[in-house]
This record gives sequence, structure tokens and C-alpha cells, in this order.
Amino acid sequence: MIAVVTGGSGFLGARIVALLRARGDAVRVLTRQPHPSLAEMGAAYLSVDVRDTAAVRSAIAGSDVIYHVAGRTGHWGARTAFQSVNVDGTSSVLAAAAYAGIPRLVYTSTPSVVGYAAEVENGGPDLPHAAVHESAYAESKATAERLVLAANSPRLATIALRPHLIIGPGDRQMLPRIVRRAAQGRLRIVGDGRNRVDLTYIDNAAWAHLDAAEALTGPAAGKAYFISNGEPVALWPWLNQLLETLGLPPAGRPVPLGTARLVGAASEWLWRSLALDGEPPVTRFLASALARSHWYDMTPAARDIGYRIRIPMAEATRRTAQWLLAAHLRTQDAI
Repeated sequence: MIAVVTGGSGFLGARIVALLRARGDAVRVLTRQPHPSLAEMGAAYLSVDVRDTAAVRSAIAGSDVIYHVAGRTGHWGARTAFQSVNVDGTSSVLAAAAYAGIPRLVYTSTPSVVGYAAEVENGGPDLPHAAVHESAYAESKATAERLVLAANSPRLATIALRPHLIIGPGDRQMLPRIVRRAAQGRLRIVGDGRNRVDLTYIDNAAWAHLDAAEALTGPAAGKAYFISNGEPVALWPWLNQLLETLGLPPAGRPVPLGTARLVGAASEWLWRSLALDGEPPVTRFLASALARSHWYDMTPAARDIGYRIRIPMAEATRRTAQWLLAAHLRTQDAI
């Protein structure tokens, strides 16, 4: 089996590469930046911008499956930047795959495509994309997901996976940012602190991609699936317990969601008007995500792609805390 992984040096992509190599697959990694671990795993590294269709076409020739993981992430940034990588890049990969006759493509999407405008409890695949996106990232991923699913055909079977809030060793985005903010005494509970959310351990997210590729000859083709650990947690108590393990103070007193969204709107206006560097401390999208419940039904993924949770939530939390603790003890900048 020859597999291509775009974005294979990232958090999720690297774990997918490791699992593929562990079972003996030949792997080509398409990424703009090389990473020493790729060579150590025996993967072939190809410096390719996914927006360059000709380069992608050459790099994927003769492969059996593409895992399209590459993408621009974040809750803030120029719309054009997200569209360029996430939409144009996905369109390029799809065009190259069709030209090269690659039979299967697994796309990494996100639950953000359905948004956080309302509480989502045991949400299923019938949830529509958000009518209005408060995040350029979510908007671009929704557009790209539609492209992927529309490309499904007898010649190219496609599927979109929506892993939710991936945690685990190697995370450089979500939890490390929260830990840094807590260490600086700047972390506040948003909402009433009782919202429940799904988390996904990195191994489970990666295995879901391999499961999906194997299932693309069945009813899963042309569909999107939520992926998580299937054990929603009370977000703020879970975070506070994690912070206690790290010897850090808990999140401060609650800020009502309405207030947080007003601050987010003001911050967005300020950052745009003054072209400030970095990200606003909060946005409307982030405030809603931190305050509302969002967890999903794993039955469709289990039924159609054979997804199963290899690492349960208790063990996922233990491993994540252990890694964060080691990184935090070395230096706060390490995470």
C-alpha cells in the first residue's frame, strides 16, 4: 500500500504517518517544511505546496490513497489566507487525484463547519453547515468539505472526518495556549461553566483516518463523520483538574457569554482596524465555543467506517496531563 499524507509533519498528520508506517505501508509526506521524525519513521518527504496542482500530481502518482490533512488552522486571520490554503489547496489536491487516478481520499474536516451558534448535544451527520460563519477558518473548511464530498465518484471515493478538539502529546495549539494563559492568570470561565464538550485523543483521531480509508468501498463514501472519544466532559471542571495537575491556578470567575461575545466583537474590530499583530484575546467564535455544549454521536462512524475508541477518555487525560506536565516543568515556552 502506498499512502500520501499532506501536512504529515503536523500534530495529526505525523501520527497518521506513524500508524501507516507501523503497519508497513509506504508513505509519501507532502509538506512545505521537512521534519526529522519523518525520516526516522521511514517516510519519504516531498516539499510540495498543495496549491501547486502540477507538483501534487507528480508527487501522488501511483499511490493508493491520499490523506489530505494539510490546512491553515486558527480562530483568527485573513479570510484570503484561509481560503487560499484550505479551499484552493483542497481543490488542487482533488484535481490532481482525479487526474492521477487515485481511488481514495480521506479529508480532515472539523466540527466547526456546523458552528457553535447553539448547543449541540449528541449531534449527528444531519446537522447542516452554519448559515453564517464567525470564523474564516470554519468558513474555509466548510467550503472545502463540500468540494471533497461533491468529488466522490466511482473513480475517486472521498470521505470527510470531523475530529473534535484533538488532545495528546505533541499538541502545540489548543491546550498549550490555555496552559500559558492560566500561568499568566488570564484564563476566565466563559459562560456558566457547565457546558459539556467532546475531546478526541490523538491516536483515536489518527486511527479514524485509517478506518475511513478502509471503509471507502462501502456506504461511507461521499459522507462526513464526526469523530471524538465519545465521552463528553464538563469542559471547565476538566480543564481545572488538568491545571491543578500542572500546579497552576484554576480558571477565574465566570464571564457571561453575552459579555464575552461583546468583548470578542470589539477585539475583532480593533485588530482589523489597527492591523494589530497576533490574535485577539477572544473572538465571538471562540467565546461561543468555550461556553456552549458541543458533543456528537459516534454511532454513524462506528457503523459505517468501523471506528472504535482505542484510548478511552481517562487514559487520554492521563497521557495528556503527563506530557503537559513534563513540558511545563522544562519551560513554559516549550508548550
